[in-house]
Amino acid sequence: MPSRPARPAFSMLRCTMYGVEAVAADSGHTFPRHTHEQFGIGIVDRGAQKSFSGRGMVEAGAGDVIMVNPAEVHDGTPIGDAGRAWRMLYFDPGTIGTLAHDLQIGKNNMEFNRPVARDANLARRVRLLFTQMTASATQCDALLREQLLLSVLADALHTVNSHANDAPDAIRMARMRIDDDPATGVSLLDLAQDTGLSRFQVLRGFARVTGLTPHAYQLQRRVALARRLIAQGLPLAETAAACGFADQSHMTRQFVRKYGVSPGMVAATR
Repeated sequence: MPSRPARPAFSMLRCTMYGVEAVAADSGHTFPRHTHEQFGIGIVDRGAQKSFSGRGMVEAGAGDVIMVNPAEVHDGTPIGDAGRAWRMLYFDPGTIGTLAHDLQIGKNNMEFNRPVARDANLARRVRLLFTQMTASATQCDALLREQLLLSVLADALHTVNSHANDAPDAIRMARMRIDDDPATGVSLLDLAQDTGLSRFQVLRGFARVTGLTPHAYQLQRRVALARRLIAQGLPLAETAAACGFADQSHMTRQFVRKYGVSPGMVAATR
């Protein structure tokens, strides 16, 4: 039986955002000391490695978040014979600079100061961010990608901000925009311009006031709208399109998650 062709050890994936590169790797290669021009953040999916970093020697294993700064000298050696698999997002410094402004971080504080983070919550968000960054244009959820990016960077850059400017009145304005038209796509920038807050202030304040991120809240409102339209007799596929879902299966997944029943079951009982 002919052997299967080996999978490439390294692959670059197309990103949905300018100024970002995505790399997936599965390799036993030992890297000599080198630098990158970009900020890098990613996740170890399998195996483990040890590496030199700006903070000295560190080890990272499966589930750990790994980070590197521009011009930071680092290397990488697998631990064990099985190699390791990881995924990385590399950000141009200009892209990070723009986001740092939203996070109210000065240029002198633009640094990942943890080469390795053992943080399950951060790791989950990094995985989701990688998925959104490398999704096709039709599958990428721009609002989810944006809020994940700001959330990840807020943790990775170790921001410490006061909650005094979360502005509940401004957050109510943002919530009303989603309530008035949940089907229409909206970005954190849109909400920031409406409220006079930064994108990160919108993200943090929205979660504090409503208990949900803007993306999660928008999904809730879209599902509620879908239920009303289905009750009025609109076909399921048309309902999904009218409510801003990617397709009918996307609507169904969100519907079942919220109500425990499918859209079809609701349609059958009207």
